[in-house]
Amino acid sequence: MSTVKILVVDDQKSVLVALQLLLQDEFDEVITLSNPNCLLSTLENKAIDIVVLDMNFSAGVNTGNEGLYWLKKIMEYDPRLSVILLTAYGDVELAVKAIKMGAVDFVLKPWDNRKLMTTIQTAIQLRQSKQKIDRLEGEKQSLTQVLNQSKTQMIGRSKAMLHLNRIIQKVATTNVNVLILGENGTGKELIAREIHAQSARRDAALITVDMGAVSESLFESELFGHVKGAFTDAKSDKPGRFELASGGTLFLDEIGNLSLPMQAKLLSVLQTRQLIRLGDNQIREIDIRLVCATNKDLIQMVAEGEFREDLLYRINTIHIDVPPLRKRGEDIAVLAEFYLRKYAQKYGKPKLSFSSKTLDKLMQYDWPGNVRELQHTIEKAVILTDNNKLMADEFLFYQAPKGSGKYKASSLADMEKEMIALALEHHEGNLSRIANELGVTRPTLYNKLKKYDL
Repeated sequence: MSTVKILVVDDQKSVLVALQLLLQDEFDEVITLSNPNCLLSTLENKAIDIVVLDMNFSAGVNTGNEGLYWLKKIMEYDPRLSVILLTAYGDVELAVKAIKMGAVDFVLKPWDNRKLMTTIQTAIQLRQSKQKIDRLEGEKQSLTQVLNQSKTQMIGRSKAMLHLNRIIQKVATTNVNVLILGENGTGKELIAREIHAQSARRDAALITVDMGAVSESLFESELFGHVKGAFTDAKSDKPGRFELASGGTLFLDEIGNLSLPMQAKLLSVLQTRQLIRLGDNQIREIDIRLVCATNKDLIQMVAEGEFREDLLYRINTIHIDVPPLRKRGEDIAVLAEFYLRKYAQKYGKPKLSFSSKTLDKLMQYDWPGNVRELQHTIEKAVILTDNNKLMADEFLFYQAPKGSGKYKASSLADMEKEMIALALEHHEGNLSRIANELGVTRPTLYNKLKKYDL
């Protein structure tokens, strides 16, 4: 059964009953209205996809003006809605006017059931096409706009951060490929966005792909796109992330997670700057600025045969090392104050501040989850506190304070595994809460659970 919701608006009860009986077995929900004055409120409350709208509601009136009036209101509310007009009076001029205003089709009463169903199916396809186009455009626009306030988001006054900002400013003005290296949570994606925001491509899209969340079976489809019929669920043509980023910047996060076959396919496209959608034979040119990031040691992976040396050279024209937060401790208080102000405003607690002991505690903690852990820790504290000051005992850390010598983990991987294990216990296996707490996506969390056999 389709998940489409249809609204039928007609002043004749017999028409409403007939259409309800005809459509209810084919669609998820069929809603009927005899009074068009309730139309807009129904659209707001019911997430309607298709509207079947009568042209005349007043007795003795057959001009169709009422239908055109409500058609205009519907189009103003949501131009993606598919509207089919019903009338007992055939008028070619009226039909043309309705189509120009945004109607999908014009059906005469009494209708032929088979033809009406065909018209509705066409309207559904049109609605879905409009939604898909909007989603793709929305993704490009939102990713372009996020963090476009260059330099305001790179927070810190340590020598390491000042040096990092100078590198970003130099690199951003070029078109070279950039590899960003650093631990989880250090802000690698933020740096990629900053490079894009300061580049000549800033007005085009920045498209981000979490390579750790892309399965091998979907790799080509997600990155290079596919055409209708390329595989079972390919019901329409779809551009991949490379095409969406063309003219702008493509950020491939967690690139160290790619398998060797996936690396080979990626390398081919990067070398030629051309791609072929899955199931197609048309060569498409792409124009991207490539930025990659990973927390893995790619040189060691090359030595062990786990990462292609030619791919490493291709993505590593310039590499940027992002220092962990524990190595730029003077930035901790600055970042803590920034996130406190941000979340105090967001959650309606503008007078909130840190106690002196709290800042000392934050400064003494090693932040194995880096800036991301600090951000989530401050947000959680702001949400839960009932005080005007955030007190030291409101902060519970997974690790020992800086310099205590009580680490259980002997490596970064051990530390990550320990954090995930503690989060699993703390949140009683709730993966959504754990992913939010650790600042990762659910697919990334699944991969890490599998990696560490948790």
